Amino acid sequence: MSAQPADDRLEHYVSPAPFEPQSVETLSAEQEAFYRASQWRIMWWKFRRHRIAVFCSVILALLYLSSLVSEVIAPYGLNTRDSSHIYAPPQAVHLFHEDRFVGPFVYGYNMKLNLETMKREFVANPEKVQPLRFFCRGDDYEFWGLLDGDFHLVCPAEGGTLYMLGTDRLGRDMFSRIIYGTRISLTVGLLGIFVSFVIGITLGGISGYYGGWVDNVIQRLIEIVRSFPELPLWMALSAALPVTWSPILIYFGITIILGLLDWPGLARSVRSKFLALREEDFAVAAVLMGATPARVIGRHLLPSFTSHLIASLTLSIPSMILGETALSFLGLGLRPPITSWGVLLNEAQNINVVALYPWLMLPVVPVFVVVLAFNFMGDGLRDAADPYN
Repeated sequence: MSAQPADDRLEHYVSPAPFEPQSVETLSAEQEAFYRASQWRIMWWKFRRHRIAVFCSVILALLYLSSLVSEVIAPYGLNTRDSSHIYAPPQAVHLFHEDRFVGPFVYGYNMKLNLETMKREFVANPEKVQPLRFFCRGDDYEFWGLLDGDFHLVCPAEGGTLYMLGTDRLGRDMFSRIIYGTRISLTVGLLGIFVSFVIGITLGGISGYYGGWVDNVIQRLIEIVRSFPELPLWMALSAALPVTWSPILIYFGITIILGLLDWPGLARSVRSKFLALREEDFAVAAVLMGATPARVIGRHLLPSFTSHLIASLTLSIPSMILGETALSFLGLGLRPPITSWGVLLNEAQNINVVALYPWLMLPVVPVFVVVLAFNFMGDGLRDAADPYN
C-alpha cells in the first residue's frame, strides 16, 4: 500500500491554551462529591435537572399551601349569595381606564331581563369603575371551622362586585367556591393514598417475603379485586353509604373507598421488589443475625426502594382525585354542603345550562392542571428514583 501524500494528511491540532491544573482538581472534586453523595442527594440533583417536574412541583406546593388559607384567599364566603347577580358572567380585571392607570379594577354590571328568552343579560358599564381592595375586611367566615374572621386578600369595592369566574344559579361566586373546593379535592387524594399504601405495602410485603401458600392466597385476592370494573364498583360502594351520615362521615367514607380499591397495583409492585431483595446479602445477613421478619421488612427491605414508593405515590394521587371528581359529578360522592371540584361540576350536568352559562364548567380546569402536574412530577421522580441509571 502506497503512503498517503503529505498534502492529504490531517493536521494534528494542539490547543495553544495554557494548561490549567486547577481545572483537573475541580473536576476531581466534583467527581468525588458525586461518588460520596448519598442516594437522596443524587436523586435531588437529577430531579432538579427535570425542569418541567420542578415547575409542576412548585405549582402543586402553591395549591396545597393555598388550601390552608382558602378563607383568606377567597373574596367571598362559601355560601354568600347575591340574588341580583344570578348567572352573572365573569368580570375581567383591568388596570387602565380611558388611557389612565387606575390600578386593578372591574366594571360594574347593568342587568336587564330579556323577555323573549327570559334570560338575565349582564352588560359591563364603563361608567362603573370599581377598584379592588387588598388586605381588607369582607364576608365573615370560620377559619378551619375554629376561629371567626373576616380578613381577605382581595375584596370587591364598597357596594361593588368581584366575580372573576362568574356566579352560579344561586348567585354564589364561582372563584371563591373553587378555592374552597381545592382543600377537599386535594386532601381526598392524600388520605386515600395513605389507606392504599398501608394496605398495599403490608399485603405486598408479606406476599413477597414469605412466598409459598401465603403468596398464592394474596395474589388470588389481588386478582379478584382487579377483576371488578373500577368505576361501577366505586359507584356501588358509594351508593351504599347511608344518606343520614353527616358530610364529614361521607368525606371519610369516600376516602376509605378510594383507598380500598387502589392498593392491588402497589401490592404487586412491592411483592416483586421483595422477591428480588430478600435474596440479597444484607437481607440474608439480617435473618442469620436473628432479626424478626418485621424488622427485616421495615428496617432493611422497604428503605431499599423508598424512592420507588415516592414516585408511585405521586402517580397514584391523580387517580384518587379523578375518582372523587367522577363520583361527585355523578351524585354518588361528596354532597353539599361539602364543596369539592366534583360537587361544583355536578351542578353543570345540564347541557342546556352549560350552553348558556359555560363558566359553570370552569372547575374542570384545576382538575386538569393538578392531574397534569402530578403526572409530570411523578415522571421526574420516577427518573430520579434510579439515580445511577
